Amino acid sequence: MEWTEPGVFEVAPGVHRIPLPLPNDGLHTVNVYAIEDGDGLVLVDSGWALEAGETALESALGTLGHGFEDVRRFLVTHVHRDHYTMAVALRRRFGTKIALGAGEQPSLAKVIGRRRDGFRDLTGWGAPHLAERWRAVVESIGEAELRDYEEPDEWLHDSELALEKRVLRVLPTPGHTRGHVVFVDVDSSLLFAGDHVLPHITPSIGFEPARPALPLGDYLDSLRLVREFPDLRLLPAHGPVTESSHARVDALLAHHEDRLAATLDAVRAGTGTAFETARGLGWTRRNRPFADLDLFNQVLATGETAAHLDVLVHRGLLTAVADADGVVGYSVS
Repeated sequence: MEWTEPGVFEVAPGVHRIPLPLPNDGLHTVNVYAIEDGDGLVLVDSGWALEAGETALESALGTLGHGFEDVRRFLVTHVHRDHYTMAVALRRRFGTKIALGAGEQPSLAKVIGRRRDGFRDLTGWGAPHLAERWRAVVESIGEAELRDYEEPDEWLHDSELALEKRVLRVLPTPGHTRGHVVFVDVDSSLLFAGDHVLPHITPSIGFEPARPALPLGDYLDSLRLVREFPDLRLLPAHGPVTESSHARVDALLAHHEDRLAATLDAVRAGTGTAFETARGLGWTRRNRPFADLDLFNQVLATGETAAHLDVLVHRGLLTAVADADGVVGYSVS
């Protein structure tokens, strides 16, 4: 059975995977995890605030003998809409508490404050034409969609959360977003990984309103941090449950080292800006040319390349110099 098939799937005693649909998204589905907690439930992530997603979630909770009113708390791994916005919509009706990583505060404040300035990074990366096209997309976002975002009830830090039947360790894992967190149930050997560790793909890095200085460096450090825990059953937000967090973390670390080497080779071959370097690399597992990507994925690819270039600068392998217009060029040190 494909992991995207709807239903309710017990992945550990008292823990159920609930796949919810996504609209027009290459991932198609997001996994929400329902944890039995006394006579109620705690949900890890919530899904996208869509009618189809709400219907599927309501049906799944009914299969477990519960309704929305029985959800005590949403523990959200990060602020992206396919993880966060359903929680906001249900809180308005049922008063359910929402907890989110404290590192998401800067990006969420920009969204709530309607600060639509994400295109500025693209100009610095040497892609002003992409910046103009992306500006049009960002400025077309409707007020109704922006209202899907509100602050959580609780900001999460590195700590332990005591539920009725288990203790979850909150582990900040910046990288995919600066406030991403995972939840570790050491006693049950479970890792609720969100988008930090995915079984088939590597998450986008640093695509957020308040981008940190070194998002890929943060991500690699976060992977190593998770690797310090015992080998855990991997419960990802996208993809099937797998048995070894260590195996996948090791593969992701190796992938990014390979990608850093390819990025360095591209600069040696004569590329200068992040955009020029991105055009010289292959994309996705199919090694697609940059020109074959749609606008959204070209934006992601350019930002991802900038993240790799900045790590190479941090390691002393490249030098970065901004020109009078703020466009950053990279060269071999």
